[in-house]
Amino acid sequence: QPRLVDSGGGLVEAGGSLRLSCVASGVTFSRYDMGWFRQAPGQEREFVATISGSGSATYYTNSVKGRFTISRDSAKNTVYLQMNSLKPDDMAVYYCAARRAASYPIASRAGYNYWGQGTQVTVSS
Repeated sequence: QPRLVDSGGGLVEAGGSLRLSCVASGVTFSRYDMGWFRQAPGQEREFVATISGSGSATYYTNSVKGRFTISRDSAKNTVYLQMNSLKPDDMAVYYCAARRAASYPIASRAGYNYWGQGTQVTVSS
């Protein structure tokens, strides 16, 4: 049974940093692109970043480029999202997700097969 467990959220001041983690089980980790999405209250879940199964390619939404870094550790079946220079606009529930096939654009929620339970990121101004 595939399962994603994300963690690492918390309360941080604007300008601070957090690192999110997502541990995958029940899947062949290297066969999945791994991504992060976020959802703020009253808004749709939006794409943040994705890393390819091999780790050789990364993709980011424009608003986080230069501040967030996605990475993966195949030995630990874990994907990370390092978030620096956090802003109040980054405040949301963050979800990790796994994508098996490239049937949809990388930023489309529809293309992701499995989701974590979400971890809250709160940024105080």
